Amino acid sequence: MNSSSTTARPRTRVRRPAGTPSPWGMFLRGFVRHPVMVGSVVPSSAKLIDKMLSRVDWAETKVFVEYGPGVGTFCRPILDRMAPDAQLIAIDTNDEFVAYLRGTIRDPRFSAINASATDVGAIVADHGHAAADYVLSGLPFSTLPAGVGDQIGKATFDVLRPGGAFLVYQFSPKCRDFIAPHFDDIDHAMEWWNVPPAQLYWAWKR
Repeated sequence: MNSSSTTARPRTRVRRPAGTPSPWGMFLRGFVRHPVMVGSVVPSSAKLIDKMLSRVDWAETKVFVEYGPGVGTFCRPILDRMAPDAQLIAIDTNDEFVAYLRGTIRDPRFSAINASATDVGAIVADHGHAAADYVLSGLPFSTLPAGVGDQIGKATFDVLRPGGAFLVYQFSPKCRDFIAPHFDDIDHAMEWWNVPPAQLYWAWKR
């Protein structure tokens, strides 16, 4: 059963310094420059976010990792739900997105790292943790360079604690091919209120 901590959470301050593009502007620019890595020209809908995060046990979450956070569409809802002593680690290969997140999200529980998701084990360890409770990804697995998707699947399984889960939202069901070799307990759903409609997966490490 999912639950939320009743302890007062730190307030996530979001600010946009003068001259900084809007989230939509940043997202569009990122898609134009790196379409293979961003995967969509439109940020995820609120309904997708709520459904994707609905199975997280927030009371038991101390380390949450996100791959490809972009402009922080998921970061803020995650921080709103997390406990005061939890940590969100956002990993992105796009240095512009990382700089944008660092400049706009002011929360001591948040850190944005310019790196590859394949290095998630080392990144979590560098933050002082032995494992992650949940990992979220919107990376377009089917368009990643050959072999990278498989590496991410294995690295994610290895970094998760028993009982944790890999949360994946995609527009192509092919992403299951990169998850299934490492996770044998996978739940699936669709979110039609999104552009385009998205495939949702929860891969559990039992």
